[in-house]
This record gives sequence, structure tokens and C-alpha cells, in this order.
Amino acid sequence: MATGNNIRTYFEGTWHRSDIPVMRAADHGSWLGTTVFDGARYFEGIAPDLMAHCERVNRSAEALMITPTLGAQEMHDIVWDGLRTYPEDTAVYIRPMYWALEGDFLGVVPKLGATGFAISLEEIPMAAPGSATTLTTTRFRRPTLDCAVVNAKAGCLYPNNARMLAEARAKGFGNALVADAMGNVAETATANVFMVKDGEIFTPIANGTFLAGITRARHIANLKAEGIAVHETVLSFDDFRGADEVFLSGNMMKVTPVKAFDDVQYQPGPVTQKVRELYWDWAHSAG
Repeated sequence: MATGNNIRTYFEGTWHRSDIPVMRAADHGSWLGTTVFDGARYFEGIAPDLMAHCERVNRSAEALMITPTLGAQEMHDIVWDGLRTYPEDTAVYIRPMYWALEGDFLGVVPKLGATGFAISLEEIPMAAPGSATTLTTTRFRRPTLDCAVVNAKAGCLYPNNARMLAEARAKGFGNALVADAMGNVAETATANVFMVKDGEIFTPIANGTFLAGITRARHIANLKAEGIAVHETVLSFDDFRGADEVFLSGNMMKVTPVKAFDDVQYQPGPVTQKVRELYWDWAHSAG
């Protein structure tokens, strides 16, 4: 079942104006979960950091021992061919993806060069400015590189994220603030996280247990260009309970204010608004 609508699919060299089947039952990705993807956004006629997302999906494939079959520039150009079929005022989720087709060594290790590739474009609206969410804790944690491919945007990581999100939703919250193996805050179930205290901005340091996102890096760069430092450091749940503002950073919605963490209430504040304004200004100037 698709998340959005008005879908276009690129598969085997051709764009299709529908959500076509692309994977077979015996594909390695179907039965052993060797799938990777990336997510970019098209809105207001622009696709910010699209090249960075195309480059990252190739790195993700390599992390799962899947052979990438397209260069980032070629992938970027194919995506734009598909995006040009949408009106400029349409918001589209861009998802290039690879999966292994065959296996070696008892069928478990992906076979070199045996790769499936597709791009899915789905019309999914951007969140309205100021749309906020709520956070709670979860008993599930982010894994480490010795037990999961946390250096990739891999489909096999998402069942753990789904457990986090389902637990948060069952408790009446919109998302989960998630710990790493040491018990420090890593991110949420679906996005990177920032907090503001006394006018200063903090975010969990990238320690190899979560993907430090492309949009996260863009926010940090935009703030630095304005002379505003972001402290990448170890943060606890108590740090977030004592924060003045909290916001999420992710490709899907770019900036999402947080209005509560368990019983702690926040007001979406001026720093969160500034981050959003800087992102939109940068996106249109670069776009």
C-alpha cells in the first residue's frame, strides 16, 4: 500500500505513470531484506539537496554489499525527468531504491552486480508551517554497527523504528525520543532532533548509532552561515525535559516543532521558526 498518491515509477529504464510491481518473490531483497532507499523532497518547484540523497543511496547500497548500478548524476537527472511530469506546486516524495537480486555463500551474501533499482515518486503534502508533534520515551533503542547496518538507510532497520513509533502512538504521542546503547538521546523514531536552551542550539552528536541526516547537516550549515553555533554533544532525556524549544529535522517535513515531551510542555519558539526560515531561504536560493 502506497503512502501517497499520483505515483510515478522508474524501472528498467522507463518511467511508468503508476505504482508498478518491481520485485519478485525469489529476489534476495524480498526474502532476506537487502533493500536500501533514500528520500528527497520536491516542493514549490525545487528539490533541495537531491544530489546528496542520490549519493547517499549509493553509499547505503555499498554498506549492504549491494552493487550500485547508477552514478549519482545519472540518478539525479532521471529523477528530474520524472518530476517534470508534476505541476510545480505539487509536493512529491522522491525515493530511489536498490535491492539485491541474487545471493552467494548459501544464498545469504548479496551477489556482486546482481542489483535491482527503481525510483518511486509519490505526491505527499508538506506539513503546514507550525504543525507540531509530541514525544515520549520508548523501551526500544538504536542499534550499533556491530549488530546492524546503521551506516545505511536500509529497509531492514525500519521494523525497529516501527516498534518505537507504535509504542509512542499507543501512549497517545506522535513520536518517540530514542536512546542509543549507552542510554543517551540519539534521535526520534523517524527524524533527527534538536533542542534549544537559553538561546543556544544542541543536537545529539553523531556516534554511529543513527544516520546524521542530510537535512540535519543543512540546518547546521545554515545556522553557521548566520553566525549561530550548534553544539553537537551528548544529551540526556533530562536535557530535553529542561529545554526551551525542541524541534525535529527530517527530509519529509524539514522542520517539525515539538510541543510536548511526556508531561513537559513547550511553545514552538523563535529559534525553531528561524531554522525553518533559513532552510526555505537557502532552498530557493540554491534551487
